[in-house]
Amino acid sequence: MLAAQGLHGQSVSAQTTVKVGIIGLDTSHSPAFAKLLNSGEEPAYNGYRVVAAYPYGSRTIQECIVRIPEYQKEFEEMEIEITSSVEDVVRKSDVVMLETCDGHPHLEQAVPVIRAKKPMFIDKPIAASLADAIAIFELADRNKVPVFSSSSLRYMSSIKEVVSGIIGNVTGADTYSPATIEKTHPDLFWYGVHGVEPLYAAMGTGCKSLSRTYSESTDVCVGLWNDGRIGTFRGTRKGQSDFGGYAYGDRGNKVLGPWDGYKPLLEEIIQFFKTGKVPVPPEETIEIFAFMEAADVSKNNAGKPVLIENVIDKARIDAKKIMESYHV
Repeated sequence: MLAAQGLHGQSVSAQTTVKVGIIGLDTSHSPAFAKLLNSGEEPAYNGYRVVAAYPYGSRTIQECIVRIPEYQKEFEEMEIEITSSVEDVVRKSDVVMLETCDGHPHLEQAVPVIRAKKPMFIDKPIAASLADAIAIFELADRNKVPVFSSSSLRYMSSIKEVVSGIIGNVTGADTYSPATIEKTHPDLFWYGVHGVEPLYAAMGTGCKSLSRTYSESTDVCVGLWNDGRIGTFRGTRKGQSDFGGYAYGDRGNKVLGPWDGYKPLLEEIIQFFKTGKVPVPPEETIEIFAFMEAADVSKNNAGKPVLIENVIDKARIDAKKIMESYHV
C-alpha cells in the first residue's frame, strides 16, 4: 500500500487538523473512539478529530439496530455532525473509520471511501464473508488506498512483548475468547475473531489446515502451520467471558492478557493515518478470516481438517464475481 494521501494530494500527517469520519453508530466502539479522539486529553491523538458520522449501521440485526439512537445522541452531544449518507461522511472527512457492527454492508460502505481515495480503518469483522473481505482489499489496492482491519486484542501489551521476541521464536500458541454466534455471519466472525486475531499476532501467517470441534457451549479450533507448529483457539459461549491465552517460545512461555482496552488500537489507527503504512498486511487479515471460514467448513464436515489454501482459492473466485458489480 502506498502512503496515505489527504486533501489536495498532501500527506495526511502534514495537515494541522485531520478530520475523521465514522460510518456506523451501531457499536459501542464508535462513541468510545470519538470520545478518545475529541477529548483532547491524549497527546497521541492530537490533531485528529471526529467531525462527521453516518448512523447506519445494520438494518437487519436487531441487537445492532436498537443501539443506534443512543449512540447517535452521544455523537450529537459531542457536537459531531450526523450525515444522511456515507458519501456525506466521506466528503467531510480526510480519513474514515468504518465501524458498522454488521459485516454485510462493509463492502458497499467501503466503496465510496475507496473511490474518494481516503485512508480507511475497518473494524471487525472486516466483512461477513471472506469473499467480501478479499474484494475490499483488491479494490483498495487497485486504487492505491491504504486500508487495514484489526481487533483491539491484537494490541494487548503481552502480545506486543511476544512479537518483540521476549520468548524467542514462537513455537505455538493457544488463545481463547467469547464466541457468541450471530446467525447471519460465519460462526467465528462475530466475536471469535477477538481470539483468533491474537493467535495470528503471536503465530504469524502460514496455517496449512484447520479442524474444529463444536458443541453448543464451546468451540476448539486446531490449526496446523506449514512449519509444523500448532495453534489453537477456544471459543466459549458458557461460563465466564474473558480474553487471553498462552504463547510458547524457544526461550520461555508467556501468558497472553489481559485486554488493555481501545487505546492501543486507536494509537495504531492514528499512526496508520499519519503514515499510510498498514500495520496488519491484507494477506494476514485474509488468512485470519480464511481460518474462521474454514472452521465452518470443518464443522459441516464432522470436524474433518480443511485446507486453508482451498478456502482462500474459492473465496478469490467469488470475490472476482463480486467486484464486477462495482465500478471503482
